[in-house]
Amino acid sequence: MSTDRSSLNPSQRETALRDMSQREFDLVVIGGGVTGVGTALDAVSRGLSVALLEAGDLAEGTSSRSGKVFHGGLRYLEQLNFSLVKEALTERDLMVDRLCPHLVSPERFLFPFTRRRQRPYVGAGVLLYDLLRLTGTRSVAGHRHLSRAAVLREMPALDPEPITGGVQYHDVRVDDARHTMMVARTAARLGARIATRARAVGMLVEGGRVRGVRVRDERGGTELTVRARAVVNAAGVWAEAVQELAGESSIAVTAAKGIHLVVPGEAINSRTGLIAKTADSVFIIRRWFDHWLLGTTDTMWDHARSQPVATRSDVDYLLDQANRWLRTPLSYDDVVGVYAGLRPLVSGKGSATARLSRDHVVTERPRGLFTVVGGKYTTYRVMARDAVDAAARRLERPVPHSVTDRLPIIGAAGYPALLNQRRTLAAEAGLDERRIDHLLGRYGALTTELLDLIARQPELGGPVAGAPGYLAAELHYAAAHEGADTLEDVLTRRTRVFMETPDRGGAAATHAADVVGDVLGWDDARRKDEVEAYRVARSAEQRGTQARSDAEAVAALRAAQAERP
Repeated sequence: MSTDRSSLNPSQRETALRDMSQREFDLVVIGGGVTGVGTALDAVSRGLSVALLEAGDLAEGTSSRSGKVFHGGLRYLEQLNFSLVKEALTERDLMVDRLCPHLVSPERFLFPFTRRRQRPYVGAGVLLYDLLRLTGTRSVAGHRHLSRAAVLREMPALDPEPITGGVQYHDVRVDDARHTMMVARTAARLGARIATRARAVGMLVEGGRVRGVRVRDERGGTELTVRARAVVNAAGVWAEAVQELAGESSIAVTAAKGIHLVVPGEAINSRTGLIAKTADSVFIIRRWFDHWLLGTTDTMWDHARSQPVATRSDVDYLLDQANRWLRTPLSYDDVVGVYAGLRPLVSGKGSATARLSRDHVVTERPRGLFTVVGGKYTTYRVMARDAVDAAARRLERPVPHSVTDRLPIIGAAGYPALLNQRRTLAAEAGLDERRIDHLLGRYGALTTELLDLIARQPELGGPVAGAPGYLAAELHYAAAHEGADTLEDVLTRRTRVFMETPDRGGAAATHAADVVGDVLGWDDARRKDEVEAYRVARSAEQRGTQARSDAEAVAALRAAQAERP
């Protein structure tokens, strides 16, 4: 097992938990989603000692189930929320230009017109969208107006009948779960202590001030206390529950469900994504490597927040939205993958909540416990900065300003050079150049670690049985360096096998369990149990998509889970 400081693995976790029980930290962060790991990175890069606790896996909740795009929020212009759009556009461009160019890709989006009078109105909005950018970068191209013929050349899949023209602009695709994990690894490299499967079960309160967190090790079953000068609650849809561990709450967090569908690339003949208005929101088709993502919905979720599930009604709604625009309709049989996520919707209780922007909030209640909630994936770095700024006031010593706008995420340094060398890398490794492109887009400069691994263990240079888009080395690396310790972690977050294969990764599970099991020391019984657990989870989700209501889907999910031996 690697001793690289940035590596996340069982050995690192054991060391982190032991260290957490033996010292006091400047900051403890609760939550391993993008806001939590971003907070850990912001704090440790300012010279603070940091411990991060996550009850499950990194990005297990909302941060692996987003729309998978860094965007400025074009639709927020209609709400006249110019400051939010400007902030998000700045963050979007930072990701491409400086912070994580290896994990993102600018993508085209088309806004089709069906009435001629739309062009001045929408065109003005997209022009303003470009003008609000602060960085002056050209890594993300600006918009352009298209004639009717040009629209249909860009997207032949469109039904031509209603089209009068369109405008095209760019936003940025990101694999949210991988990005979150890489931010966590960057924080670990700088000295943050990170423990997954470590659940906050209580708060240490002394003199009316939170001075630490009581933690249950979900792997070992033991409890420990992690002392800190301040605690940041970045638990997303669970933020209110975490705040209540300290005996009081200043926020109310409700959950809104959003689902996305995955269809094969050949199902939609297009060189561009699409964005279109719906009765109350927007519908988006966006490129996802060799597939398309269709999303999203926005409905209240009143069930367990750990298991949001899509229904047949959700799926039908998105197919209906797509088919309003497509020449050849999509059907349920075209759907390869479905995933559901929850957005935290926050409101304050009394006057305790202090708004730091119109999009997210940071509140301190009780003293020493800082809750950051709301926002969107694109602005995670700003949310993290604001949370650390607030907590720093309790540390009773000067704390430097945030530097994360100038701190590339692990894998970024050296990435452009490797991108230029990909033909040589492919020849030396005996891999197709497309494989090298795939690796560079997931690991950046760390790709050389994968290639070194394949050189030592050539059998890992082959594709995963049942998921040929990935190499076995990627599964090995996920367990050895990226904190994955279950098959679910590997196939749903370190890779996206669960949503990119028609059987949701069922056929890949056995091979994956063998590769991961060799790294983590699983015996035959554990390997079999991991495969069974993974297949049951996917079967349960598929049953949910046959139900018409959330309640029926949850019941179907639980029934399927109960059938597991």
